[in-house]
Amino acid sequence: MTQTKTLFLTLLLCNIGLGFAQPESHQDLLNKLQVPEGFKISVFADKLPNARSLALGDNGIVFVGTGAAGNVYAVEDANHDGIADKNTTIASDLYMPNGVAYKDGTLYVAEINRILRFDEISKNLDHPPNPVVVYDKFPSDKHHGWKYLRFGPDGKLYTAIGAPCNICQPDKPYASLVRLKPDGTGFEIIATGIRNTVGFDWQPETNALFFNENGRDYLGDDLPPEELNQWSKVGEHFGYPYCHAGELPDPQFGAGKNCKEFVAPVWKYKAHVAPLGLRFYRGKQFPTGYKNQLLVAQHGSWNRSKPDGYRIALVRFEQNKPVSEEVLIDGWLTQDGNVLGRPVDILELPEGSLLISDDQLGLIYKLEYKGKK
Repeated sequence: MTQTKTLFLTLLLCNIGLGFAQPESHQDLLNKLQVPEGFKISVFADKLPNARSLALGDNGIVFVGTGAAGNVYAVEDANHDGIADKNTTIASDLYMPNGVAYKDGTLYVAEINRILRFDEISKNLDHPPNPVVVYDKFPSDKHHGWKYLRFGPDGKLYTAIGAPCNICQPDKPYASLVRLKPDGTGFEIIATGIRNTVGFDWQPETNALFFNENGRDYLGDDLPPEELNQWSKVGEHFGYPYCHAGELPDPQFGAGKNCKEFVAPVWKYKAHVAPLGLRFYRGKQFPTGYKNQLLVAQHGSWNRSKPDGYRIALVRFEQNKPVSEEVLIDGWLTQDGNVLGRPVDILELPEGSLLISDDQLGLIYKLEYKGKK
């Protein structure tokens, strides 16, 4: 058994032990999910084990990264009926290829220790080309090693290198946000003090980079808050491991540190909800009140006495700053504490609907607005 399959099986068994439930059918699951009036949620694609990060290619092709499953998928809705009719595994046995990004006919895939490139992939889904190694100097640690990958407005690839621990004082390049050119040159650490981020996006009106950060464990059910951070300039330090959420000194590493010396979060989520993928809504399908607002996949807690998260949250912005948080999609966590699914990433399609990945069930949901505007 390969390393990735062994890890996938281990995580699956852990999930079963944490009260995870398997819905009887897709419709049974959808009936339990709550969405605002006028919205419709459906299953866009299934049979995608460990589906995580999403990227949109040419001709509506959706590329899907995974974690421990080790696969990268291509999903197609060839007849445009809103349901994918073809799933293709374009790569397998990779080292937790969570991150996927697409540009100019090329798919970029971030494994833990490197970035790969698949040239002209959209034309060759059935016979994928051999990948080209773009960059292979990342650490190989599994702990917080899986990577998110996006192209920024500057045309560079952005990703992060998580801390190889729950709480420790790691050397560079750990606990950092980084970027590099698509050819692998120009590697640059742009921010440090970031425990782990697996989701970021650029605000439409300002091009400011916002990213989620998952806080440390074992400080109790309600500490520390998870963070939404805004990056402004190269060299910023966001506090880890010395301070959490801008004001909470770490009991092990915070002695003698002034939390005000670090960049504080612009928004605080509840502790342990595990905010991962996020997207500013740019489309026109949803009511105007959703325009340029932030949608966040809260993957859900694994170490809280009463589980929390397992939802899509809406963080509302005013004058380019977050001011409130509300629930957009709920129901993956039942009232008796069973977990029906775990949302990971969010992708906006050209017509304005959203795709949402679920790594527990290996599904991609589609959220559409069908009501009056």
